[in-house]
Amino acid sequence: METTFKLLFCLSILMTAIELGKAGNEDRISLYRQIHSHERAKRQAGNHLTVTTILQEPFTMLEGSKFEGYCMDLLAELSKKLGFTYNVSLVKDGRYGQLDQDNNWNGMIGEVIRKEADLAVAPLTITAVREKAILFTKPYIQTGIGILVRRDAIPEDIGLFRFLNPFSKEIWIGALAAFLVTCLCLFLVARLSPYESQEEETGLTLLNSLWYGTGAFTLQGVDPQPKALSTRIIAVVWWLFTIVLVTAYIASFAALLNTKTQQPSIQTFDDLLKQKTLAFGTLRESSTYNFFKTSKRPTYRMIYEYMDKRKESVLVSTFDEGVKRVQESNYAFIGESVSLDLVAAKHCNLMRVNEVIGARGYGLVAANDSKSIRSLSVAILEMGETGELSYLKEKWWDSKCVTEETGGWTPLEPKPLGGIFIILAVGLVIGLIVAVVEMVLKSRHQKKSCCNVFSEELTRQFKGEEVEKPTENAEAEKP
Repeated sequence: METTFKLLFCLSILMTAIELGKAGNEDRISLYRQIHSHERAKRQAGNHLTVTTILQEPFTMLEGSKFEGYCMDLLAELSKKLGFTYNVSLVKDGRYGQLDQDNNWNGMIGEVIRKEADLAVAPLTITAVREKAILFTKPYIQTGIGILVRRDAIPEDIGLFRFLNPFSKEIWIGALAAFLVTCLCLFLVARLSPYESQEEETGLTLLNSLWYGTGAFTLQGVDPQPKALSTRIIAVVWWLFTIVLVTAYIASFAALLNTKTQQPSIQTFDDLLKQKTLAFGTLRESSTYNFFKTSKRPTYRMIYEYMDKRKESVLVSTFDEGVKRVQESNYAFIGESVSLDLVAAKHCNLMRVNEVIGARGYGLVAANDSKSIRSLSVAILEMGETGELSYLKEKWWDSKCVTEETGGWTPLEPKPLGGIFIILAVGLVIGLIVAVVEMVLKSRHQKKSCCNVFSEELTRQFKGEEVEKPTENAEAEKP
């Protein structure tokens, strides 16, 4: 009996200890979760990664025995955020990653698939074909396909009518319309005003009005000169208009002649295909080459056929080789626009043409069974939201040619000269109003209605008839 009580006592103590232990464990588990909730991404990324890359400025460059560049800075920031260590090595075959003849992947993508590397950190374009074989992170930089040319490779066709370039088409059309309307108003006002000469030689006929308007562009006066207040108002605003227009033309034409910015005639991929002076190509076995190969647009298909027929002479093995060919020969290099922008920023004799096609992005690459790809994508998105990716791009895409290029010349647009057109229109309206006032004063003096005076002026101008003027002894001459 005594033994039974001892056993029950020990059992009760044991049960109490277990309950207390459970409560303590729950507190410790809660504390553990709080402490390590911020470290979850670090655990997902793993402890040590083997990274493969390729040399391409400014993404990855070798400075002595140390790697540097945009991708290396990005990798360093990701390692801090996710708590992993890494070692970097160059891809063995010097390729980005493409399916070979045996349907095997080469380059950095091949190394990731074969588990020779855990991660590929390089300017690898996100494509559907690659996505089927490996995993990409969210893009860390956006790009497209552009054309790199030498500025003086195919200079813009100057032509015999370059003197028309200082003004845009809208200004030329507006100036011609203003000239015709002003000359017509000058003619009509001269007909309405009783104080203006109506003689063929000395009056502002239609031809004389056109001649007077033309003479104002030479900043020289021509005969006949306006005599009435209404015609002189129109003449003054027309002089002001022509002075401003001629001054703007001279300034814009001088800037055009003195500009150092040369624009090649190639501005689109259609222009590249039509010209016969420059050969053009891209990286061998690259995503850019594959873009043209799989495209259904006729222009892009023709570009692919051109490169495919001349693959030995127009395709290059490295990006630097393509840039060198552009500098040293008549060659246009087709590549990723973000990389071409860097080259144009460092070599002021080169430029990327305006058109960019095939919008895509660069991403980091990991194997399909990688557990770190999601955490890497989240970290990249966070860096984009906080402006860290923009800072890295500004750091490595610094340009010494920005100042020179921003001073380029462009044709003068209508908006800066809009005010002078308004002043001219207001002056014409005032001139017409003053002419009507003058006609009214004349009708009162002759004791005739305005309509009679106006009809007399029209009859004199268009029928050439002499209208009798009233005299004081008109009644005396009646039989």
